[in-house]
Amino acid sequence: MMKAQYGLKKGAFYSFMFILFVGYTTIAQNDIENKKETPESYEQNAEFKGIVRDITNNKPLAYVDIHVSETNIGTITNAEGEFLLKVPSSHLNKSVVISILGYKKKEVLLSEFKKGITKIDLEVSVIELSDINIYSPKDVISIVKAMLNNKGKYNFDDQTIMTAFYRETIKKRRKNASLSEAVVQIHKQPKKSLRRDAIELIKSRKNTNYSRLDTIALKLQGGPFSNLHTDIIKYPEYIFSDEDLEYYDFSFDQSTQINKNLVYVISFKQKENVITPLYYGKLYIDAKTLALTSATFSLNVENKELTSKMYVRKKPRKVDVYPIEATYKVNYRTQNGKWHYAYSNILLSFKVNWKGKLFNNVYTLNSEMAVTDWKLNTSEIVRNKSNMLRQTTILIDETSGFADPEFWGEYNIIEPEKSIESAIRKIQRQLKRT
Repeated sequence: MMKAQYGLKKGAFYSFMFILFVGYTTIAQNDIENKKETPESYEQNAEFKGIVRDITNNKPLAYVDIHVSETNIGTITNAEGEFLLKVPSSHLNKSVVISILGYKKKEVLLSEFKKGITKIDLEVSVIELSDINIYSPKDVISIVKAMLNNKGKYNFDDQTIMTAFYRETIKKRRKNASLSEAVVQIHKQPKKSLRRDAIELIKSRKNTNYSRLDTIALKLQGGPFSNLHTDIIKYPEYIFSDEDLEYYDFSFDQSTQINKNLVYVISFKQKENVITPLYYGKLYIDAKTLALTSATFSLNVENKELTSKMYVRKKPRKVDVYPIEATYKVNYRTQNGKWHYAYSNILLSFKVNWKGKLFNNVYTLNSEMAVTDWKLNTSEIVRNKSNMLRQTTILIDETSGFADPEFWGEYNIIEPEKSIESAIRKIQRQLKRT
């Protein structure tokens, strides 16, 4: 356990959330796919492709929230601004709502989508100075505390089942070495329940090129739980527990807007005399409801020894491993007056040094999860115990395969970036040859 100068102690956040396994491997690759067949009762879906851009410079916009109006169906744009949305035939008369911080919300009728890719341009949302004067608070820490104490406004009163898509990649320098994807159901507990959220695996596939990883296998323990636990509102103890707040400096940044609502932007960083590596980043808080709309934050990785202990569970003696970047992003979506977890992204980069060798390698682990649908369940949720994931799950050890190009069926997924898309095509060609 590491302590700050003030005696700060960190909890289980580091012990199971982002654990890097580094060790020798002799694991053989196979081509078995884990999947649960799509129910025959599902409606026929139509597919809509699009790219979201900044209207002023045509720059693609990443992590834009995309959802079908009057439904819980949604997805998010990838790093290249692209998305693919699957919509049941009963909802084809509706529109798609496109929104992101700092831009004006836009609605596009599904009937207006073109064949191929539809280009959607967003305008920057300009903040009037009068709005800032009206809503500008004086005490920044009171806003943060109010946001953390408003948990009841974010969670549903009933049990909720969220369908989500999860992707996890490992790269050695710039080359893909491992790719895992899954559709999961998140069993969210109501705000009054003491039970923890659970995750059920619905479908998954993976492929790992262990030869590209040389004699080192990097594995991220936690899988979808890693992303779920970035939910600051549901799990504040992992970053902003009551005792931790005093070890941070908070300050107001330039305000922004989302859906014409003023959003406070609050920057935070650890105080200079705190030894334990903490976080720095920005909180985006709705000015009227004091609800967290999104957050971006990174771990201070200057202390190699302490940050290595936080992440590395196992490694060979002759190898030094330490993080050089640890960045997190979480977004929330509002529905019927309730805010809920919608998307998160984790980027971890590690430097691996072999003692006695001149050269080192950099490995990057990236995971993201997006809620694509959800429903309230007032009755007891029935779980398939054989498919329930543990918080110690290593997804790339659970399943493998990429043979079926129509693997995801009716499920909405995060559209792969071109580098990932290229890797998938390469894997499929290799499988056809074998």
